[in-house]
Amino acid sequence: MKTNITITTLIATLAMSGCANMSGTQKGAAIGAGAGAVVGAIAGKGKGAAIGAAVGAGAGALAGNVWSKRMEEQKRQMEEATKDTGVEVSQTEDNQLKLSIPSDISFASGKADIEPNFRVVLDNFATTLKNNPNTLVTIIGHTDNTGSDAINNPLSVNRAANTRDYLIARGIAASRFTIDGRGSREPLVSNDTPANRAKNRRVEIFVAEPAPAQ
Repeated sequence: MKTNITITTLIATLAMSGCANMSGTQKGAAIGAGAGAVVGAIAGKGKGAAIGAAVGAGAGALAGNVWSKRMEEQKRQMEEATKDTGVEVSQTEDNQLKLSIPSDISFASGKADIEPNFRVVLDNFATTLKNNPNTLVTIIGHTDNTGSDAINNPLSVNRAANTRDYLIARGIAASRFTIDGRGSREPLVSNDTPANRAKNRRVEIFVAEPAPAQ
């Protein structure tokens, strides 16, 4: 039993250890492999534990590979399209593409109207969404702590809604969107200076490719 646990631990450790230098696709596969190895070893009790671990690792690698080449390409396209704009494009831990839109190009203080510089970003983003029609989009609006929740909460929702509506007007299906507003509840930094408050007035856009049906 001790040997079986050692084999399982080794496989899982190997799957996790290289994640730092992996692409999104490889990272998802490695994490899935580690989890699959544990499940496979448990399922393959006794002499078959090592075989069960190996089989489980293979199956887990496939199941964990949810960051596709299409998502990697969309990330590359958005990085190129938003270069030098202040928009941050990243991959989240749960394999979503994230666009962090700073306030200086998205919305004026206390407003939900889309600024001209933001339209350029959204036009490019709409193109990548058309090229990846199976992805789903979540848009979350945020505010600083100026004003009350009665003002900030609907303002954050309106920012997300206006962003969604702009993309819909450019041919993206409404059914692909989910929106939310967090008001001032999730600041990036302390609201202690005008510059920091500006950082907290933002929109975050998440793009996810659903895992294949089992």
